[in-house]
Amino acid sequence: MAEGQGTTAVESKAPSATIRDIGRHQGARVVVRGWLYNLRESGKLLFPIFRDGTGLIQGVVAKNAVSPEVFAAVKGLTQESSVIVEGTVRADQRAPGGYELDVSNVQVVQRVPDADPYPISLKEHGVDFLMEHRHLWVRSTRQAAILRVRAEIIKAARDFFDDRGFTLTDPPILTPAACEGTSTLFPVDYFEEQAFLTQSGQLYIEATAMALGKVYSFGPTFRAEKSKTRRHLTEFWMVEPEVAYATLDDIMELGEGLISFLVQRCLEKRRSELETIGRDLARLEKIAPPFPRLSYDEAVAMLQEAHAKGALESRFEWGGDLGAPDETYLSSQFDKPVMVHRYPAQVKAFYMEPDPQRPELALCVDVLAPEGYGEIIGGSQRIGSYDLLRQRIHEHGLPEEAFRWYLDLRKYGGVPHAGFGMGIERAVAWICGLEHVRETIPFPRMIYRIYP
Repeated sequence: MAEGQGTTAVESKAPSATIRDIGRHQGARVVVRGWLYNLRESGKLLFPIFRDGTGLIQGVVAKNAVSPEVFAAVKGLTQESSVIVEGTVRADQRAPGGYELDVSNVQVVQRVPDADPYPISLKEHGVDFLMEHRHLWVRSTRQAAILRVRAEIIKAARDFFDDRGFTLTDPPILTPAACEGTSTLFPVDYFEEQAFLTQSGQLYIEATAMALGKVYSFGPTFRAEKSKTRRHLTEFWMVEPEVAYATLDDIMELGEGLISFLVQRCLEKRRSELETIGRDLARLEKIAPPFPRLSYDEAVAMLQEAHAKGALESRFEWGGDLGAPDETYLSSQFDKPVMVHRYPAQVKAFYMEPDPQRPELALCVDVLAPEGYGEIIGGSQRIGSYDLLRQRIHEHGLPEEAFRWYLDLRKYGGVPHAGFGMGIERAVAWICGLEHVRETIPFPRMIYRIYP
């Protein structure tokens, strides 16, 4: 057989099966379509391991049980060669997944040539090499498991809101002005005008909340922060609910419920993937309401006490925003996400409602994941007053003209309302226990990476 060419097609009336559901076919002959993950040889026996995107299964090829052509075809397979395999499913408790496939026939769809082997072997590779080959790295067992958990989290988030009467609405990706701040925008030429890639769908779903009551958006967002930390991407996905007539307390309860729901869903549906990744499931099993809640004042006191005891290098002063070391320390003190609320208004976005008891504070909350994963939810009650919002827009140096429509929401039937944003990638990183957020999305975009 020539390099890269296939063998004769498998002609079989056996049903197709996925490896994930192979147990349903115990004792039956099936056809599996996939790729060679690894191959081991022992005398007259071959032990190929196949993957099909749903899992791995070991095949057994006995020389005296198949034709010489089939035995030679399997023996000559190279890593990641694509194959269609026919065989009988047999239970074996020693095998991963509890089943093996007694192979009777194989079609080699494409054999990876010896002269140009698959670049990612089962040995260790450096991160830079793996990121350059991200389009292939996602085939690995660990990376595939992470992407399945990501998909489960996305589905669970949609189910959570759909089942609670929220309507999905889609904000634009191209916007005329900033949401979070003018220094972290990606500009885009928009015919004769300048537009920006969205930082958040929030302002627009405030509008749809006034039409539909309870809404959420789910889509890509972009931040041009020149940050190289393990928590930052320049392109990431956010789920953002917005609720008419809601208060800060309402959305704190909503966020608490969402996070707990996501974790429990992953434990229920993706336990095997989490085990493959090496996640400590005992930590996740503790995640249930209520979450600890700290006022900003209480958080500052904890940080200053930690500095005095030598647990933090620098002293945190009241009035600043929490940095990564501060969030890491606070979250390390709890085995559940901690909700830090009522930050100084000066360090938060222009649209946040001031606390009526202390106007220098904003009615806002950041939810910090345990184990040092930092903020996964940021939310607030939104300013309800037309005049105050207009004042804040000017104080932040933003163009009023671009926000005229946003001000209209306060002019025509304005009501108290609140919402939050949850970054999918940070949630995935925490739930999977990953060191870096770059593994949470198929093709991460970071300050120095836009390939592949």
